[in-house]
Amino acid sequence: MNNTKISIRFFDDREVRALWDEQNAKWWFSVLDIVAVLTDQNDYTKTRNYWKYLKAKLKKEGSQVVSATTQLKLLAPDGKKRLSDMLDYNGIIALGKEFPSKKANRFIEWFTYSDESIDGKSKTKAYALFESSFINSIKAGTTQGLQQIHGYLFGGLYDFAGQIRQKNISKGGFQFAMARFLDASLKQIDAMPENTLDEIVAKYVEMNIAHPFMEGNGRSTRIWLDLILKKRLKKCVDWSRIGKTDYMNAMVKSSTNSSMLKKLLQNALTSEILSREMFMKGIDYSYYYEED
Repeated sequence: MNNTKISIRFFDDREVRALWDEQNAKWWFSVLDIVAVLTDQNDYTKTRNYWKYLKAKLKKEGSQVVSATTQLKLLAPDGKKRLSDMLDYNGIIALGKEFPSKKANRFIEWFTYSDESIDGKSKTKAYALFESSFINSIKAGTTQGLQQIHGYLFGGLYDFAGQIRQKNISKGGFQFAMARFLDASLKQIDAMPENTLDEIVAKYVEMNIAHPFMEGNGRSTRIWLDLILKKRLKKCVDWSRIGKTDYMNAMVKSSTNSSMLKKLLQNALTSEILSREMFMKGIDYSYYYEED
């Protein structure tokens, strides 16, 4: 099976990885990720050993959970892709029921929730952007390019998709650029150089301060940043290497001191600019940053 599409969901700030099965049109979920979640275990070896024990127990009991597993390649802690047990949607529900606890019940409730929210729908659009010819027409590093991205992600979801805001907004006590000065601010940002990492980070920070849309700024601007990095430095950000708390703290401080943000981005740069998996992973983390 050719599994080129990986998705990362987050339960209690833990990764639950899934691989898309094109032939059968369904997701396969990592058993070890879910066992680690339900046992609150950080040690990979202990998680694997617990699953080995539980798997033998379930097999002896004639449980269909074991017979429903398949093995697909996932990234192991040693950095290599190794075969790992996977279950489909129904298999995960059955596995969750083997852990009689409040956490397991909460996990199943989270897992079975059908995400028809704006975020869920725009995330699906973000996934599709990688394979869309539209991505090649985006004018990297420009306000127009950012509007194109926002319009693509939120078109049909927000009536202001791709439109520069006309109202003042703030977040956490921070006042973003005043609406009446926004056009002038955006023209200045467009004129900023973007030839080095320092210049690109400075431009990214200024666009965040501008916050040109009523909603969806962070998700759109992170894609915008990656397009600039790809165009100018032949790099992109491996967002999975930047923790949510570290990123949010760095962004808060960036309006007065961007050194922390620059360090985070610099340490997470990768040359895998054509990797579909890297792009998808970036979208997963980008949307995760916005979760409360």
